[in-house]
Amino acid sequence: MYMILNSTNQSLSITQGSGSNVTILAGKSAIILADGAGSGAAVTDFTSLVSISELDGVTAGTVTASKAVVVDANKDITGFRNITATGDVDIDGAVNIAAATTIATDNKIQFRDTGLYINSSADGQLDLVADTEIQIAATTIDIDGAVVLNGAITGATDITLSGELDAATLDISGNADIDGTLEADVLTVDGAAAKVAGLETIYVPSNAMYPNTTNGCAFATQVELSNGPEIKVLDFDPSSDENAQFTVCFPKSWNEGTITFQPFWTVTGTDTGTVAWGLSGVSIANDGSINTAFGTNVVTTAKAFSGTSNDLMVSDTSGAVTIASAAVDTQTYFQIMRDVSADSQTGDARLLGIKLFFTTDAKNDA
Repeated sequence: MYMILNSTNQSLSITQGSGSNVTILAGKSAIILADGAGSGAAVTDFTSLVSISELDGVTAGTVTASKAVVVDANKDITGFRNITATGDVDIDGAVNIAAATTIATDNKIQFRDTGLYINSSADGQLDLVADTEIQIAATTIDIDGAVVLNGAITGATDITLSGELDAATLDISGNADIDGTLEADVLTVDGAAAKVAGLETIYVPSNAMYPNTTNGCAFATQVELSNGPEIKVLDFDPSSDENAQFTVCFPKSWNEGTITFQPFWTVTGTDTGTVAWGLSGVSIANDGSINTAFGTNVVTTAKAFSGTSNDLMVSDTSGAVTIASAAVDTQTYFQIMRDVSADSQTGDARLLGIKLFFTTDAKNDA
């Protein structure tokens, strides 16, 4: 058994035979055993875990250091349940943490050209208390489980994650490059809500509509009221189904799916009977025949009039309307009708306009 302090500025190699040797770096110390086994003799380093001259004590699997802990590049720290340091920990070798490790306030761990491995299956945990830092240079941190940070990560040039990043807030001062999908409950740009794909609305006033030649409603009429707005209306008779038509070119971002609609109407009179409206549509593409039948007519739930002449009535939004031959870059023709078999209003129903609700699936029309 030899106790050696290498006070030279060179590495010291200890050998006995063809077996293993021990190298003691300049300025380091070691306790070694020469086993005396003849030509195959080996030298064993009993201080392969830590440089014991730097430690106050090693007891029952716990390393407690009041000054710096220095681990040589060819040494490992393994098998300890806890490492509690009141001074700095400077490590050139591998560190395998299988249990809790706590670094006290105002201290640091430095890893150089090595790896930090925290094994979640062994309940490993690295706790950094206030004002503590980890310094990593040309090193990999390999963590099987979750990383919980109560403070900030600063100065990192690249952070690569193969799993999910969960954070209460994320503040990026430079560019963000996201190859996949960015999903957010609310997305703002310069403090204003960003426009995203989803439900959109088009309002079509009655004066943009025209009566059908057959079974058409009355032509658009401008009505002067005693106060405020004058209204333009299409009058639909109570005795038979009457129709009007209009066209819309949906944006390219339209998903070509079903739409819904909401009629705006009034009655000149006091009858409180209900009014029901129906809508059907067909899309015509380039070189397509306009002489094509509408899709299935969808009727709103009949809504009762208030009984006060010229009150504005807004019907409930309809069910889904399937547009025949729906596609991008088409002109869509609509037919709006009053379904007298589904309502009970005895006077003319005066259509003011309708809202169309459609869904987009792209951010714009590029």
